[in-house]
Amino acid sequence: MTRTSSFRTRTLLLALTLCPLLPTAAAAQVAAPGPALQGERCSVEGLMDSIRRGLQSNSEAYKKYLRTLLRESAVTLPDSELRAALERETDPVMAEHLAAAMVARTERGADPEAIKAVAKRAVEERDPTVRAATVRSMRRTSALENTGDMYERLVRDPSPEVRQEAATNIVEDIKHVYAGFHGPASDAAVSAAAASTDPKVTAKILGSMDTQKISAESAGRIQSLLRSEDAEVRKSAALALGGVPAEQMASARQSVLAMYRDETDVGVRKALLQSIAQLGFLGAVPELQRLRSIDPRLVPEIDTWIRVLSLDLQEWNLILREKQRLQQVP
Repeated sequence: MTRTSSFRTRTLLLALTLCPLLPTAAAAQVAAPGPALQGERCSVEGLMDSIRRGLQSNSEAYKKYLRTLLRESAVTLPDSELRAALERETDPVMAEHLAAAMVARTERGADPEAIKAVAKRAVEERDPTVRAATVRSMRRTSALENTGDMYERLVRDPSPEVRQEAATNIVEDIKHVYAGFHGPASDAAVSAAAASTDPKVTAKILGSMDTQKISAESAGRIQSLLRSEDAEVRKSAALALGGVPAEQMASARQSVLAMYRDETDVGVRKALLQSIAQLGFLGAVPELQRLRSIDPRLVPEIDTWIRVLSLDLQEWNLILREKQRLQQVP
């Protein structure tokens, strides 16, 4: 038995414990003569009541198991009951679990519309705590592709908590679901970052995402954010431009080089130097040398980049690792 099938077996057994069936015909005949009893289908309401009670447990492992149980059961639970339960739930914890179960239906191919119902609740719910919980339910899923402009709306939400949850979803989806290799998802992330009016949200998304598959339009949006009044946004935009596809490299390099001369924030300038290095590798050395006279405070930083790039390493992660090593050397 594989590890997955063993897990599913244990989940099924727990489901039977939480939502017990009436005795089967064979068991009824052994107990006493009479009409055979038929199994009763487990209802969403009954399962939710059992899980609600179970979540009062002091065992985090048991509570995690209950949450997993609901997701595992989602594919076979009645869709109409599940949707109705989500619509009427007002407790943030239970709303998150129900929403996650709905999302699981879409992720496993049972109902492509289920995740859209969750997105609708996330956008329209009045209680910001429940909105935030519903947003969390879509973390590490295909929501970036399957929920339209939801994230562009959520990053403008009146609640800071909702905005931050939306940004965390985007960052984790790009990293863990798409690994930066799916252009449409990356473009959706850039669109959300550009739509946000919260500098912390924009910086969080751009500062952590992989841009290797973004479109020319998305690259242009990031370049426009280099003119932001917020230093953290400018910094994150500079870092994001360092990883753009080959087709956008020339334009990105021109933008960051021009910006370096006018930028006054040291942190942003350091990010620009990293972007220049990433866009050019060994070919960036002459450009970096010409920048040494602009800001004396960053001469050591530039010299470290020149030293690392001169090793002619062919992988960016190796270049970053070597730079970190050199900066730690006394």
